[in-house]
Amino acid sequence: MKILVISLAGIGDTLFATPLLHELRANFPAATIDVLVMWPGAKDLLEHNPHVNRVFQKNLMKCGRLEAARFLWSLRREGYQLSINTHPQSRIHYRFAAWLAGAPVRISHEYECFNWLDRWLVTGTLPQDYSRHAAENNLAVLPLIGAQEKLPAHELELFLTPAEEKWADDFLARAGLTGKKWLGVHVGSGGTKNLALRRWPLENFIGLSRQLQVWQKDFPILFFGGPEEAADHEKIRSQLANAIFPPTKNLRQAAAVIRRARAFLSVDTALMHVAAAMKVPAQLVIETPTWNRPIEPFGNPFTLIKNPAVAGRGLDFYRYDGGDIKGTREELLECMAAVKVADVLAVVKQCF
Repeated sequence: MKILVISLAGIGDTLFATPLLHELRANFPAATIDVLVMWPGAKDLLEHNPHVNRVFQKNLMKCGRLEAARFLWSLRREGYQLSINTHPQSRIHYRFAAWLAGAPVRISHEYECFNWLDRWLVTGTLPQDYSRHAAENNLAVLPLIGAQEKLPAHELELFLTPAEEKWADDFLARAGLTGKKWLGVHVGSGGTKNLALRRWPLENFIGLSRQLQVWQKDFPILFFGGPEEAADHEKIRSQLANAIFPPTKNLRQAAAVIRRARAFLSVDTALMHVAAAMKVPAQLVIETPTWNRPIEPFGNPFTLIKNPAVAGRGLDFYRYDGGDIKGTREELLECMAAVKVADVLAVVKQCF
């Protein structure tokens, strides 16, 4: 049996697929299980996963429609019998990708934006459930393909190598942090659609850092991120003399360092899910307009820092219908500014 798991949305969404990948291997031990992802970071997270045979990575948004179609059509040569579009992938483009890849059995969740063409592009569907985590929505696919949950428990899986673990230990030793409690921070968020507007204001992160270092002299704060956060990190460097920036080259190295954090602070973004996979003891999440049950940290206790402008109404702002976060730029910026530095400071202090 040859199975193609399609996970073309966010990097964190690919982590949501890892419990399903493990169950597929448990149900079909001799199968070829390949994964198609959009982002290099998603491919990084699947390296050394023992339940996966191959990972195809192609940025179908940047390569142009003709090149994307040719690439997807070329997957037909692999002879997949089954493809699964993982949750959440609401846009019809993801169903087109499955149809072009050509497996005769193509499974997808149904979203609010579904129409007759979506249903024609796939052969089997099940309703998404906003009351369940995305990883649980993925596991709900199993009965449709003649499988069942065989594992006693599920968690996000990221398999680090001994070399990556050693790299993290060596970095912390050089930074003088071995055995110390420190806070990891990610100031960014996803950059597709208007998701960058769910970021907590950068000046608030800087203000929080200053107050923590007044509270405890030389309080260690490590800032994580990739090229998308480079400009923000430069601003932080210019204003915080003691800020530490791990020189990670990829998400795997970042994960290895994050595993050693006492606490990790972010909005709902890919590194939040990496922190969950790494079982950070104190995971702190600032509530955003995109916050909802399907994207909570899976399998790891967390503290949600409430946003009074959201007040638990995430689904009023953002649903899996292919659209943006609802609201103007000014409204969404004001929404995230509603979370005050003092509120976040109080929660962080409780972790140390």
